[in-house]
Amino acid sequence: MTILFRIGWLIAPLCLLGQTRTTVRPADTGVALVNPGMGWAFHHYDNNIERYGLHLEPSDTVDDFPGASVIYLRLAWSYLEPEEGKFNWSIVDTPAQRWIDKGFQVAFRFTCAESNPKQPYATPKWVQDAGAKGYHFARGKGIDAGSPMWEPDYNDPIFLEKLDHFLAAAAARYDGKPEVAFIDVGSFGVWGEGHTESSTKLPYDARTIKTHLDLHKKHFKKTLLAANDDFSNHGRGLETLHYARELGMTLRDDSILVNCGDKAYHHAYLADLFWPQLPVVLEMEHYGPSVERGCWQDGSLFLKAIEDYHGAYATVHWYPREFYQKNKKLVDDINMRLGYRLQLLEASWPAEIARDQPLKVGYRWRNAGVSPCYPGGHPAITLKDAKGGIVGVFVDESFEVRTLPTGPPGKALPVGRQEKTSSQADGPLISYALPPDPILKPGTYDVFVSVGTRTGTPKIALPLPDGDGHRRYRLGKITVRVE
Repeated sequence: MTILFRIGWLIAPLCLLGQTRTTVRPADTGVALVNPGMGWAFHHYDNNIERYGLHLEPSDTVDDFPGASVIYLRLAWSYLEPEEGKFNWSIVDTPAQRWIDKGFQVAFRFTCAESNPKQPYATPKWVQDAGAKGYHFARGKGIDAGSPMWEPDYNDPIFLEKLDHFLAAAAARYDGKPEVAFIDVGSFGVWGEGHTESSTKLPYDARTIKTHLDLHKKHFKKTLLAANDDFSNHGRGLETLHYARELGMTLRDDSILVNCGDKAYHHAYLADLFWPQLPVVLEMEHYGPSVERGCWQDGSLFLKAIEDYHGAYATVHWYPREFYQKNKKLVDDINMRLGYRLQLLEASWPAEIARDQPLKVGYRWRNAGVSPCYPGGHPAITLKDAKGGIVGVFVDESFEVRTLPTGPPGKALPVGRQEKTSSQADGPLISYALPPDPILKPGTYDVFVSVGTRTGTPKIALPLPDGDGHRRYRLGKITVRVE
């Protein structure tokens, strides 16, 4: 007997070893997912406090933007330590808490050089007054003694000593906190981007970059650190980024589409050092200027960059709601590929089972995103009664979703457990013993699937319907009968 019907998926009872089995083949809902180690980031502060988040009401966290997960606070050191040893953390904690209350994480970059005449000292002036060497510069022209803007000598020992103390204070406050997604190494170069083309134009060798990488790693021992792709500029080469990778840092590439066409980005090949183990961060160029220059066009090159870099985070370098309103289809397309996306292609279990029979479960999973599922996790089957009470939890501890391969759209290799394996990547059905009565009484129960910890706590959002609000998703029913 074969019965087919559709309620968002295909369900077909099949006969296996004397048992009637239920098989479901869910369709991807297409919903944007918010998961650990991936998602869209918004620039709340962007090198100064005036853009881009201050135009929003304090209660407005742009909830209509699908897939957003991080608020990014990029700000000059001088805002946070206006006097030596006296900190004004409220400048970042205030907006951070608005977004954290909505489930966001935060990310930081603390910069030491800016090109805004309204903020001439990104490194606090008291550092210069203490004797640190530096240079006044005019943006795009190099050293200019008549300009108010000042950039430190990035090798100066007094500057490095004061920076060391600041990073120690920042790490004491933010390192290892679950609400912090990542922190950029932002103490070198104008805007913290790792270059001096728009400031003094002075060259620095790889040893300088390594010094700044070491300083951040000295203090931020738990939180993910990101190294800028431009650390490899000025002939410094891959040495700097190999060193960052050795320190456990990931890669960030700023200003995708600052130039047009085949010059939209240059360093996708560098991502191969990072993306197999760590989430890569991609920042678009300021959206408005990119449109004005004719570089943005339909934005498809940003999606292509996400594919080429295997990007996990994409940052909106503009007013987020305006960007979304003008790029809805692009955002939807990116959400289907950004980071990881665990699709349950098929699941099967006995339609009816006696207590002395094993619960044999099968499934096939595919990662439809461009990057691995970095936090990892294990599939779990949960049984619930008619009131929603949990009566059984069965975790496949030997199946690690982090190992699911990636691939081009629709081409990633599915991996699962089946009675008859279709590839060497598949394994046999997993078998569970049912708990005894009265833990699991005879009756009919709803079957839910989730991905999470070894103890069955769901952690990963899935593109499935019928969620219970706790990242478990209903697949069908099972009957446990009296022996």
